Amino acid sequence: MDPRTQAIHAGTEPNEHGAVAEPIYRTSTYSFDSIADSQERAEQMRTGHGSAYFYSRLGNPTNSALERRLAVLEHAEAAVVTGAGMGAISSVMWTFLKSGDHLIADTALYGETHGLFADFLTKFGVEVEFIDLTDLSALAAALRPQTAMVYLESPCNPTMKINDIAGIAEEVHAHDPATRVVVDNTFASPYLQNPLLLGADLVVHSMTKYLGGHSDVVAGCVCGGVEDIAWLRYTGIARATGAVLAADSAYLALRGIATLPVRMEAHCDNAERIAAWLVASPHVAAVHYPGLATHPGHEIAARQMRRFGGMLAVDLNLGQEQTMAFVDALRLARIAVSLGGVETLVEHPAGMTHQSLAPEQLAAAGIAPSLLRFSIGIEDVDDLIADLEQAFAAALRTA
Repeated sequence: MDPRTQAIHAGTEPNEHGAVAEPIYRTSTYSFDSIADSQERAEQMRTGHGSAYFYSRLGNPTNSALERRLAVLEHAEAAVVTGAGMGAISSVMWTFLKSGDHLIADTALYGETHGLFADFLTKFGVEVEFIDLTDLSALAAALRPQTAMVYLESPCNPTMKINDIAGIAEEVHAHDPATRVVVDNTFASPYLQNPLLLGADLVVHSMTKYLGGHSDVVAGCVCGGVEDIAWLRYTGIARATGAVLAADSAYLALRGIATLPVRMEAHCDNAERIAAWLVASPHVAAVHYPGLATHPGHEIAARQMRRFGGMLAVDLNLGQEQTMAFVDALRLARIAVSLGGVETLVEHPAGMTHQSLAPEQLAAAGIAPSLLRFSIGIEDVDDLIADLEQAFAAALRTA
């Protein structure tokens, strides 16, 4: 079926009352017919085969409906949901990495992801190497027998760099088919890009962003093969991180996903218009948006994405004081971290989402002090452009 249909119907199952909306199961535990029944259910949870429930840290019917829908949208065998995007990423790390393993990660990552890898994984004996994954020859040179995982985003947060997912997966799996390629697909969403179809082994999302879509839920997920997901659920989430998603949050994510296709089309329409408008502005030094033909990753993005998304970054042709005045003068675009909601948001990565990175790490990631990141919402695009115009005017009045 078309993704617009899958976003509404995938994963739904009849319930005893015929409710159209998915019921919310606010239960922490489940009763059994017998001791043997409890043992059988526990085995089903460990292997990922079967639909029985044992304890809500291992599974919940509301969460399961969301997981089934996510698996369909990402073309995965299975999915598991978590209490946050960082819960998804950390659970993957604790499940599939061990002391002595080598992790290759792209230089351009969400700031908290970079911190998890650099500051925490290394404490447990995992060697982490950050390289620019747009350079496939550098990736080939970095791979070694101990390389257990390669981790990347595309588009990257916040620079909008594009990684060649298929090329990276081919290079990694030619070296060792057992090395997992993990892709954070948050910026694109499953509607615009499916990394598993491009050769990745696991996909993570912060569902807080486009999948939830309304800035009212914090959630994450991992999609992949049924054995990996079963092991991740039982070992990484249930036993290592406890990053369990509440049923009420799963319900909100399900509700958000139902409108994902129409929202993403509107995000893309607006971002394309605004990117073109910003390119023509004398107050803008550079626009980073993969939909622009001048973007260095445009051709790769055109191959692996259906459209180019609602995220863009800009370097303003203004001084620091005027740049801050521009941001402060925006009325529709709200100053906030996070992204992917229906409202337009703006943030200063070096001082907000990526403030934990050292200056040399910011430089390696391509994050200049002048960079601003926009999450373009679904408001009327002419209203958004008028907001940008009046903010530039206000900035120029700053002495």
